[in-house]
Amino acid sequence: MVQKVRYLIFGLLLFSSWACGKDKDYVVTISTRHGDIKAILFDDTPEHKANFLDLAESGRFDSTFFHRVIQGFMIQGGDVYSKEGLPAQDWPTLPAEIRSNHVHTKGMLAAARQGDAINPQKRSNGSQFYIVQGRTYEELELTTDFPALQKAVFQFMQLASQQKMKEEYTRLYQEGKLDSLNLLLLSKRDEIAKTLSISLTKPYTKEQIQAYAELGGAPHLDFEYTVFGQVISGLEVVDKIAAEPTTREVPNQAVMIKVTVEKMSRKQIEKEFGYVYPPSQ
Repeated sequence: MVQKVRYLIFGLLLFSSWACGKDKDYVVTISTRHGDIKAILFDDTPEHKANFLDLAESGRFDSTFFHRVIQGFMIQGGDVYSKEGLPAQDWPTLPAEIRSNHVHTKGMLAAARQGDAINPQKRSNGSQFYIVQGRTYEELELTTDFPALQKAVFQFMQLASQQKMKEEYTRLYQEGKLDSLNLLLLSKRDEIAKTLSISLTKPYTKEQIQAYAELGGAPHLDFEYTVFGQVISGLEVVDKIAAEPTTREVPNQAVMIKVTVEKMSRKQIEKEFGYVYPPSQ
């Protein structure tokens, strides 16, 4: 019976999220001892939006923690089911809602998940989320498909004309100069792609490239995890949490969270927080 009630609540929230329409939306506030983080949730990830609102409005996020913190990468929290004592094998998941228009720039809210080996459908954890911090990226680094480049470079270096590059690659690798090694690969990317007739780039819009250059983020996660929201106030709080001293990525001093939800007009959200809704929303 309890499970049926939860499904009913989830369904009502999904409907109310849709019914909120173009006029109103929800502002989520994640309160911590460092201050408040405010975020909006995207309409084009409706199952993640409704699920997050359900957990927040029922108070189930409260007294969970940012339990995984990595400076220069992200802060992760919201482990509702561990708090409630649910065995890991029974944790609910959500279907992936991965959208090309949502990438992992700083301040994006995304769903944690298990790896592809046991989760090829990229289903999201039913409660755990992370907020991106990351670092800035230049266009060449951002748009390069590094796994494909790493694979192609070995084929490229077998060419007789690339003996000098092969020697330079070997030297940098043996000396452990990985940054210089990456620069070498990037400088050769287009030549390798042309010679081998392959693509070594990833598609990003001009706006996404600019955002990664100015705000930063974690592009290696793009198109692999569901991004379903965005911080509209409190990025400095994200930075403070990311700077917490940790042991094995767990903050030495607990960073407990409380999550509340407020319905506001979209015009008010745009005016108060400077967030601009895309035409599709």
